Amino acid sequence: MVDSYDKAMERLEQIVQELEQAKALNMSDYQQKTEEAKELLMFCQEQLTKWECKMDELLSSRNE
Repeated sequence: MVDSYDKAMERLEQIVQELEQAKALNMSDYQQKTEEAKELLMFCQEQLTKWECKMDELLSSRNE
């Protein structure tokens, strides 16, 4: 698994390119790539949620 948002996005872009360029994928390869993409998307969503919470905390403490 990746350890940063940027690396996750980079890998997601790579998966999309692989899927777009593939003339034919067997079901196992397609399933593996879509599962990996799903995990990466979940990781990115978690990172964005953490960042949003941190920004909310900073902004609310600044307004106090």
